[in-house]
Amino acid sequence: MVVAGNLTANNLATESKRTVHVFTKCLQFLNYDEIGEVLAKYGFDGADLTVRPGGQVLPENVITDLPKALIALRKHGVGSDMITTNISDPEDEYTKPILKTMADLGIRYYRMGYLKYDDNKTVMQNLDDHRKMIEKLEKLNKKFGVTANYQNHSGTRVGGPVWDLYHILKDRDPEYIGVQYDIRHATVEGGVSWPIGMKLLSPWIGTTDIKDFIWEKNEEGTWKIKNVPLGTGMVDFDKYFKLYKAFDIKAPVSIHYEYDLGGAEHGDQNPSMSREDIFAWLEKDLNFLKKQFTKHHL
Repeated sequence: MVVAGNLTANNLATESKRTVHVFTKCLQFLNYDEIGEVLAKYGFDGADLTVRPGGQVLPENVITDLPKALIALRKHGVGSDMITTNISDPEDEYTKPILKTMADLGIRYYRMGYLKYDDNKTVMQNLDDHRKMIEKLEKLNKKFGVTANYQNHSGTRVGGPVWDLYHILKDRDPEYIGVQYDIRHATVEGGVSWPIGMKLLSPWIGTTDIKDFIWEKNEEGTWKIKNVPLGTGMVDFDKYFKLYKAFDIKAPVSIHYEYDLGGAEHGDQNPSMSREDIFAWLEKDLNFLKKQFTKHHL
């Protein structure tokens, strides 16, 4: 077990990078100590902490509060290999403090903030502009010994079609900058073609997140995406984990709980669902993931 006060030690067991975290947006009604207690109880390896405005750790308080969070987690025998940030500008006032603090704590990976397309520029002009920023961020990450991962996310921002991420990352070192691959969003955008995009990006997949969804019609007859528990939706997890193994991905995993948890899924600090019921859903999705790992010999 990791000693709680030893903030330079490895957070988690080192025999495998494939540690399982909770994206803690759904646990913002808990304090750091309570998060550690819950994750330890149900068998998670770590917390994918929100280090961003409105998150568990505010960027302006990262120097003091992120160490507090890690001490609390480690007291219960869990830690963190990854955090979620809004970092998308190497020159932002909070970028270096976040990177230095996470590096000092032994946290390797952080999820970046999202990049937008400027409608006044062509697609390629946009991507060329973003490439310049990514190159600068890569150099900064190398200085601190950390890795940025950009999440592919359905929609019209960068990362929706996934091939655009290849364009901005193809000359970058995956040791310092890459992708947080999201099979749910890849399926929304890619339908049955998502395996091609996953193969294209596979050398840069540094972390992964996992969730599920269905399409359904609302009362107006418009098709909308509905988030659902793992294994109850449209994501082809069997195909996903076969490729996951074939591409030898051992990246830390973050389970995202974005279906109805009484508002907790949106970061509500006073969710209408009971704590016991929320924790039960955490355990169910974790058990689903563990069964997939066992089935595919991961």
